[in-house]
Amino acid sequence: MPPGLDNLKHIVVLMMENRSFDHMLGSLKAGDARIDGLTGNESNPDTTGAPVKVAPLAEFQSQLDPDPDHHFPAVDLQIFGGDTSPTRVANMQGFVKSYFNQQRDASHSGKIMYYFPKEKLPVLTTLATEFAVFNGWFSSIPGPTICNRAFAHYGTSFGQVSMDLFYVKEPYKSVYERLIAANPAHTAKIYYYDPSSSTMEIVNLLQHQPQLFATYDQFLADCKSGTLPDYCFVEPNYNDHDGDTGELIASDQHPDHNVQAGELFIASVYNAIKQNPTLWQNTALLIVYDEHGGIYDHVPPPACTPDGFVASGSDTGTGAEFKFDRLGVRVPAILVSPWVPKGTVVSGRVFEHASIPATATEHFIGDYDQRSPREKVADTFLDLLSLSTMRTDAPDFDV
Repeated sequence: MPPGLDNLKHIVVLMMENRSFDHMLGSLKAGDARIDGLTGNESNPDTTGAPVKVAPLAEFQSQLDPDPDHHFPAVDLQIFGGDTSPTRVANMQGFVKSYFNQQRDASHSGKIMYYFPKEKLPVLTTLATEFAVFNGWFSSIPGPTICNRAFAHYGTSFGQVSMDLFYVKEPYKSVYERLIAANPAHTAKIYYYDPSSSTMEIVNLLQHQPQLFATYDQFLADCKSGTLPDYCFVEPNYNDHDGDTGELIASDQHPDHNVQAGELFIASVYNAIKQNPTLWQNTALLIVYDEHGGIYDHVPPPACTPDGFVASGSDTGTGAEFKFDRLGVRVPAILVSPWVPKGTVVSGRVFEHASIPATATEHFIGDYDQRSPREKVADTFLDLLSLSTMRTDAPDFDV
């Protein structure tokens, strides 16, 4: 076993909000052809049929307002371009049409094709090029936040494709419950930003408060003291609000929140781990986004193993049932560890949010049968910690 994997004691997942791969990392293809980003020639038709090309004109805030629609019917339009026939094929040609529906403004709808030049996202793009970037990490379903995040915690959304609150169905337990009940027991925690920001996992897990929950300040303290749990999930600040030190700006990067605030938050999580030398050498940090937020990506989502549930046509809002047999739109995902070779580009493999509990369960527990069919076959990512000697050239961020 490679020493980085043999000594791995902590897995940290930071899940941000509602940005597509091409929107955030598509510019990296110009510097590394292995990265499946943008050539600059990709386009979508507008409502008149005229092509709207991608452009490196994304702004940090005040551009994607109103929020692009990312509920199931809208994502269906984005992926299939409006084709509802039984033989349809994903073509990723409906993003501009979908955004037009938000305010019926043809000029504004083209902004859904904008992406960031790498210089505007120095934290995210540096980590992507310094460590491992995934060409094929997809949201788990073509729908919104809550159900996609459920796959990160449970390996399924229990048949949900909407933002409705849901309740866990037996026999599937969250990855946190699996770990703390294991023999030997492991520690696990969700760090939400603060009480005002709260957490999106409140419905099914809050009964375990405070065992499974703590604030972001506690995450920083735990990193400093070396008491980080074996597995933890970090949530950004979901809303602008007043805190003890003044106004706190939303850092989740959900449109139309400030993307730079998210950059600083990502850097703060990375720094907290890296500044403790012992923690740095035995931790793997996954930075990933829950779903694409209605923003353009050029890669059609692949088919996948169903998770055993079916959403009705009324639940999907399209009139057609969904068998959880295809993935949602591609999102940014980066694995950070001093045991990952610099410039790793993960190609030819498909990952999705069920890969998160699959990886943590495999590493900390081993064989564990009470999991969804989707999670059981989900690819895991710790093999990327392949170096025989720990790197000493990791970047620093001054935040």
